[in-house]
Amino acid sequence: MTELKEELAKKASNTRKDGKLTKSMSIADLIKAMEPEIKRALPAVITPERFTRMALSALNTTPKLQECTQMSFLAALMNAAQLGLEPNTPLGQAYLIPYNNKGVMECQFQIGYKGMIELCYRNPEMQMISAQTVYENDEFEYELGLNPKLVHRPALKDRGNVRLFYGLFKLVNGGFGFEVMSKEDMDTYAKEYSKAFDSSYSPWKNNYTGMAQKTVIKKALKYAPLKAEFRKALSSDETIKTEFCEDMSEVQSENIFDTEYQEEAA
Repeated sequence: MTELKEELAKKASNTRKDGKLTKSMSIADLIKAMEPEIKRALPAVITPERFTRMALSALNTTPKLQECTQMSFLAALMNAAQLGLEPNTPLGQAYLIPYNNKGVMECQFQIGYKGMIELCYRNPEMQMISAQTVYENDEFEYELGLNPKLVHRPALKDRGNVRLFYGLFKLVNGGFGFEVMSKEDMDTYAKEYSKAFDSSYSPWKNNYTGMAQKTVIKKALKYAPLKAEFRKALSSDETIKTEFCEDMSEVQSENIFDTEYQEEAA
């Protein structure tokens, strides 16, 4: 594993003497040139060819990713591949987001709402997991304490504006938990903790409800007995990495200093 990390880091940061790999290469060409190393880090269910197709698809849907550093993009893509989540597709499982980080465009990996649901259901102890949006005209009540209760009866029409969000889970043994957040609290949380909030490429801009539902699910899951594999998956959420590893959860995330991305005028 150490040899793989050192080999990839060396290839990505230096121009090879034979000229095969250079910093000026496109990400697509870099993937092809590094295919043997990439194959060693990919899960068995994903071939290098599929990995390349995922990369090209992400670049086509979000062209700004082409300006990201090669290794941050490939590392984010590898995060998605190892978790078995499709990035930057209508499925909303995962996102690769371009960031201006200290003047350098880098790529951040984010798990989407549907990706979070997918990961949760891989736990055999999970019977149900869900997140919902509550509107002004819905009937909603909840209680905490020794006998917690949550009741939501959606209005059949004219539901009004968004009022709050909640996420809940139920285990096969009958255990359960939930989390409730108001729309105001959700906005405050997103601005404070999501580095992508102000980016025009952020799913908070394009899929606010999905990201809010993902947030309340993550908060609800703090009460759930999570397996180490799932916790490792969560550790990759909203990270920027610049190394490859056979287990991407072991790679430390880069610090994000400049999260405000300004688009150039058309």
